[in-house]
Amino acid sequence: MFYGSDGFIISLDMSVKAVLNRFGRFVVQQSKSNLTKKGNRDTSDLYNSLSYFVKESKNSFEFTISMEDYGTFVDKGVKGTKEQSKAPTSPYKFGTGTGKKGGLSDGIDGWVRRKRFQFRKPDGRFMSFATTSFLISRSIWLTGLKTTNFFSRPFELAFAKLPDEVIEGYGLELDKFMESTLKDG
Repeated sequence: MFYGSDGFIISLDMSVKAVLNRFGRFVVQQSKSNLTKKGNRDTSDLYNSLSYFVKESKNSFEFTISMEDYGTFVDKGVKGTKEQSKAPTSPYKFGTGTGKKGGLSDGIDGWVRRKRFQFRKPDGRFMSFATTSFLISRSIWLTGLKTTNFFSRPFELAFAKLPDEVIEGYGLELDKFMESTLKDG
């Protein structure tokens, strides 16, 4: 048996399906915990979308972890158009044209309105929600989103504790396994 201080336990006599179920349960639970600890649960959409699925067939296993499509941006961060220090290793960058059009500004506008958050003008009056949303969106666009590793870290920890027989038997490599198991929610 492998015992970890983080509660991830695998017995060598467990079936592959049981190992993958434990792996998925651990990754999802730790990812949800990280979202809560880091304060990334505004609407809880990402938190609630985290799930895993294991399917055993005659000659194969299917293992999938699902989350909202923006979860990878929260996990890996996004480089800004002017500054990239918040997410230096992120594969994502604002301004490449590959993301959802208006996704950032729509998300920030919704957040500003839900939180009833408004900046003040120099004379003390409140700015409109639209202006506040624009200023925050522009700042994020220029400086980026910080890497959180809310998902990557638990995934890597759990992967490191998978039995060698499972990793070798299925030819698993960390990067390829992570990429192939992530599905949009």
